[in-house]
Amino acid sequence: MKKYYTRVCNFYFGSKSIQLVAKKKTLPLNGNNEISFDQIEIISRNSKKLINIKDIGKLSIFLKKKINNDIKIIIKKNKNFSNLNFRKVPNIMGVLNLTPDSFSDGGKFNKKNKALKQIKLMIKNGADIIDIGGESTRPGSITVNSFNEWKRIANIVRNFKKKFSTTVLSIDTRKSAVMKKAMDYKTDIINDVSSFNYDKKTIEVIGDRNVFKIIHHMQGTPKTMQIKPKYKNVLLDIYDFFEDKINNQLKGKKYKNKIILDPGIGFGKNLKHNLMLMNKISLFHSLGFPILIGTSRKRFISQISGKFDTNERLGGTLSSVLSTLSQGVQIFRVHDVNEVKQSILVFKKILSNLQN
Repeated sequence: MKKYYTRVCNFYFGSKSIQLVAKKKTLPLNGNNEISFDQIEIISRNSKKLINIKDIGKLSIFLKKKINNDIKIIIKKNKNFSNLNFRKVPNIMGVLNLTPDSFSDGGKFNKKNKALKQIKLMIKNGADIIDIGGESTRPGSITVNSFNEWKRIANIVRNFKKKFSTTVLSIDTRKSAVMKKAMDYKTDIINDVSSFNYDKKTIEVIGDRNVFKIIHHMQGTPKTMQIKPKYKNVLLDIYDFFEDKINNQLKGKKYKNKIILDPGIGFGKNLKHNLMLMNKISLFHSLGFPILIGTSRKRFISQISGKFDTNERLGGTLSSVLSTLSQGVQIFRVHDVNEVKQSILVFKKILSNLQN
């Protein structure tokens, strides 16, 4: 049977959105009246059709049932967790790499005092989540054993909640041994770029623990992922990947609904793939879970900007953040927290006033 996908689009923000929802001209994304939509794109592997929500009733019985079921999921409220508020869109995840070789900031914060100073600065600048990693997963990177990975992050993780009790703690790791130790210190999120495939024990370790699991898409491994990545349809292939993970990998687990989705920009994708995902990322709202995206300082920015590339790629990062924010993305993983926070505040204010 032909499979159809529902992508919400044409979003409204702020007071304009609230007015339109009250008049039943738009539908609220995740139950948040401050961001709503009035169009959907119906997509299959060989077709796509854009319609207004008021025209859903004109569809065939089969399609109407499918779209209405998807919309129920899309407008359902996301439950808040820890100190994250999903009525506040977006939440910012600040990156802290305690590695010697991460692609952007390897070695900068390895010492305890520098790491703590950076955490404090990111929180002051608006970070809701701090994502701590002890292994680089940049393209071509080499695996670090779990002992050395934990050794790099142990001191900061052990003391994190003592010092930053209201900030959400995320651990970026592929290894069950590191996850297990981190969860003993009140970790809120496990961020595994392999989507719990690298270490077969990870699902057993985290499945019934009250933590959020980031389902992150990556084709191949960090060492091989950028060697000619290929998809039939990158957007729909990753949707199907997410759907399979949700329905099968976490099936029967106590906290199977504590999920965040990350399409993995730059992880086994070429420029065309990355642009397609960012352009159509609102498709993933129909899976019913918060969407996270990490575009900060990534190579696609230099591929586009050419001779105008810079080390921190701040302009390209901000452009990609604001573009995907306009499609309702809930979490941004970034290095430059203050600049991203500032751009979001200004962008949302402009949008809200523009539409009045």
